[in-house]
Parts: sequence; structure tokens; C-alpha cells
Amino acid sequence: MASSAVDYARSNQQRFLNELKDLLRIPSVSTLEEHKPDIQKAADFVANELRRIGMENVEVIPTKGHPLIYADWLHAASKPTVLCYAHYDVQPAEPLDEWKSPPFEPTERNNNIYARGAVDDKGQLWMEVKALESLMKTGGGKLPLNVKIIFEGEEEVGGESIEEYLRKQKAKLKADFALVCDTELFAPDLPTLCVGLRGLVYTEIEAFGAKTDLHSGMYGGAAPNPFFALIEMISKMKDSKGKVLIPGFYKGVKAPTAAELKAWKRLPFNEEHYRKTEVGSKVLTGEPGYSVLYRTWARPTLEVHGMPGGFIADGAKTVIPAKAKAKVSMRMVPNQDPDDILKKYMAFIKKNTPKGIETKVKVWSKGPACVVGTDNRYIKAATEALHDTFKKDTVFIRSGGSIPIVTSFQDELKIPSVMMGFGLPDDNLHAPNEKFHIPNFYRGIETICRFFEKLGEK
Repeated sequence: MASSAVDYARSNQQRFLNELKDLLRIPSVSTLEEHKPDIQKAADFVANELRRIGMENVEVIPTKGHPLIYADWLHAASKPTVLCYAHYDVQPAEPLDEWKSPPFEPTERNNNIYARGAVDDKGQLWMEVKALESLMKTGGGKLPLNVKIIFEGEEEVGGESIEEYLRKQKAKLKADFALVCDTELFAPDLPTLCVGLRGLVYTEIEAFGAKTDLHSGMYGGAAPNPFFALIEMISKMKDSKGKVLIPGFYKGVKAPTAAELKAWKRLPFNEEHYRKTEVGSKVLTGEPGYSVLYRTWARPTLEVHGMPGGFIADGAKTVIPAKAKAKVSMRMVPNQDPDDILKKYMAFIKKNTPKGIETKVKVWSKGPACVVGTDNRYIKAATEALHDTFKKDTVFIRSGGSIPIVTSFQDELKIPSVMMGFGLPDDNLHAPNEKFHIPNFYRGIETICRFFEKLGEK
């Protein structure tokens, strides 16, 4: 029998979707200074809704960066306390010409809602809010368990403010477990819990050569070129098969368990389909001897994301740039220490900087990998709730991505996270035409209702 909270959610689906569209229209891009007012507007929008549905102590908390949102409802004596996490900031929408409909004008096509932030993470944040509304409205203003909320506006830019807040406000944020809705289903209609994430060290190397840009005809052959310096250094970081060559890089790498590997083999994964539809390249690359899932979930990597500098406009300009940059990141797996990796990386750059060049390294973000134990009542209740919604057994997966806050919940608050997300592998997060499958938005709301009810019963 459907619970009345689920019935309420079902009868309000259209309104919930329209509200989400209003939130998606706010271009809360956290990395661009000109969107600071939009970030504030999005925070206020969410906070006002939390007040409206009956959450208490709602605060929009200013930080050095973008505001945090806190709220709670703590009147379920002897019941567990959940800390609900999501983020309301989004990635930039560029390249704009690749969007079929404008990124901040949510558009419905084929049962999907297209907009920047649709699935990452405004749609999933709104699932949490609407599940709480459904429970509150059908529970006589009460919730089946105690709830604390911490939403942030800096997830896409490293999440420094929430980390600091967490350290300072441990007592305020104390809970039994965290609910994190920022992940995806492994395949359509397949209930999924994410139980592992890779860590991340994101850096920017700046290389300096001459004191000013120089004419390549007059000075080419005598002046050092920072681009070539970066190319030379980066090409030494990895071999042609994808093995990282920084000394000691793989020290401590913890392999997945035999049970995990066996479970991954059973997942409905077709490498050719993945290559063609998700990646869209002629071949897949990476370390030989490991499956695609193993490589993307449980092996460390090093990637280059951009090399700003020099002349990049159309046409030709014969210039040797005075400086150039390269954005380089490393993903890490359990038992790798980000500080140790960073130290080895810096030493490698220092040793391999060509003569005539000076380098500086900026660290944009840094956080370890984590694997969440599945043997606790919260994961069990989540598994049951997903089963009730999807009528199928839940699969446990890892993700190649990083959600630094999950590690902080584990280390600072000593609580496990339930990473329950409803995105799909082809939802184009961080890319043009990002979407959220509308039935998954509704399923998310219903599953969270059931999940919280189950924990309230016990």
C-alpha cells in the first residue's frame, strides 16, 4: 500500500516540477563572480521554501564564498537524525551554441527536463525538499525522524566554506547518517546506491619564460617557450598506456574486494555501448588489464583539462608567450593520501622543469577517496525503500567522481553517507543539454519519503 506521503507526492507532481523550473531559471553559476547575486537569489529561494513547508531554524549563512543553507526539525524523540545534503550551485553553461534550448530556460522534451543544474544538483536537491513537504503535510506537521539540512553553493568550485563550517559546527550538525543526493542510477530503472568515490587533487601549473610576449621570428630559437615546457613536463607524467609515471604514485592503492569485483561483473554494462553512446570515441584508452568499471571506479588517474595562454583567437599571431598554464588533476582511490600525492607531484614538476622556465603550482582542491560500509541500518533501509519504488533489487556501485563532503562527513562527523541519486549516465552533467528524466525526479521524492518512514518505524 502506498503511504499517504507518497500519495501526496504523486498528486502534486506537476507543481513540484514547476517549482523546480523556477529554481532552474536562476543562473547560480558558482565559479563566475558576475553570478554572485544569482547564487544569493537561489539560496533565498530554497530557504524560503524550507520555511514554507514547516522546517525550523532556517538560516542562509554567509561565508567567505557562497552562502550555506541550514534548517532542522528535531521533534522525533528517540528516532534517528539525518543530515540532508545537496548543492544549489551549477557549472557554467558554455559552450552555449551546443544547447538545443537555452540552459536557463528549462524545457521539457521526451519526458526529460533540460537545463543547467537539472540533475546536478538542483533537481536532486528539490527531491529532498519535496519529500520533506510530503511527509510534513501528511504527518500532521511532523516528520518520522529528525532532520537537519545543510545545502551549499560551492560544490562546483571545491566546497571550502562547507568544510570550514563542518569543522566549526560539529555539534550543530551532529547526526546519525547523511543523505547525499548527487549521484546516479547505474542504468535506467535500476535502483542504485553509490558506496565509493575517488578522491581528487586539482592543480594549475603556471610556467614563466621571458619577461614579456615575444615575436617568434626574432626570438624563436633563443627564448624559452612556456608551452613547450608544460608539454614536456606533462608528457613525462603518463606513459602511452595510461600508467602514471610520478614516482610512488601507486603506493598504498587499495584494490576492490573480490565480492565487489564479482558484483561489478554482474552489472548490465556493455563496453561497446558505453564507448559509442557515452564516450563517443573511436576506442577506449587506459591501463591494460583492468575492466572499464575497474579503471573508472578503483584506479587512480591523471588528466589535463585546459592549457590557457598565448594566442587563441582565430587567425595567426607569431608570439612566444611569456607565460602559460595547464590545469592538471589526479583522481585517487582508497588508501592514497592526497597530501602525499601532491608532494610527489610537486617534486616531479620541480625536477622536470626545463631550463629557462620557472613554475608555480596552485592547488584548487584536494580530498581523499572513500568507500562507505554497506552493513548499517541506513543503507539497509535505503535498499528497501528503493525496492519499494522500483520493484527490483538495488545494486551497489562506486563512482569515478568525487564528492569531498562525503569524506568530511565520515572524518569530521563520524557518520556514514547514503549516496542515493536518481540521475542517468547520459544526463550530460557538466556538458551542454544537461537533463533530468522527469519520472526519476518523482521516483526520487517517493523513495526518500519511504526511506525516512522506514527509519521512523524502527
